[in-house]
Amino acid sequence: MELLSLLFMSSCFLTLSGLTFGDQSGGHVIVKEGDYAILPCSLGTNESIEFVRFEWTKDGTEKEVFIHDNEMNQSPALPDRVSHFRDGLQHGNASIKINYVQLEDRGIYTCDFPSRGKTFRIELVVDSVLKVRNVPGAAELNVTSHQINGEVLLQCDVQSGLPMPTVEWRDSNDQIIPSEKSQVSEQGRFNITLKATVEKSGRYRCVATQDKINHQAQKEINLYIYGEWHFNH
Repeated sequence: MELLSLLFMSSCFLTLSGLTFGDQSGGHVIVKEGDYAILPCSLGTNESIEFVRFEWTKDGTEKEVFIHDNEMNQSPALPDRVSHFRDGLQHGNASIKINYVQLEDRGIYTCDFPSRGKTFRIELVVDSVLKVRNVPGAAELNVTSHQINGEVLLQCDVQSGLPMPTVEWRDSNDQIIPSEKSQVSEQGRFNITLKATVEKSGRYRCVATQDKINHQAQKEINLYIYGEWHFNH
């Protein structure tokens, strides 16, 4: 089988801290101005919410940020900058993505499921990446890719994490993709290598979560593989 030609790859850094899944309050996401932010929300049951209404609003404003209602999706407050993970709805993922984050986007966001009586809140902090790296014990990430036998091997190297992070590879729909067993070494702090093999072009993220210090770091890599015409630019 002829090896695929990897024409383009790029990576960008995104750090989040204190993400909240299923807890009704607390948590924050920290991003650099101009980057994108993923605001997480889930009922925590892994059930499909394709036909369940959920609403995203921002405290202190009267307009909704995003509404999902029986496949009818709207983002009136931030047009053209807010999206959700359509394929993730069947797994209960109500998270949204805000592109090109601006200073005025900072604040507390609410994810509400009116029919379930569930409400989740998370704060979006727009700041410099350098301040995020000062979190004691925060893991640092590096991602690379290699061609092997016509496939692409993604490798995520996590360094200096304390406590030990949980590391995952996720696709552009925020779904965990199958990975090899993590390689872990400890020298006062934890270093972890996680590999995953993919065959399709797309955006992939390595996510390292440290719940005990309310910190999550992510690093994304965009793969454009020649011949994979389904790649979304």
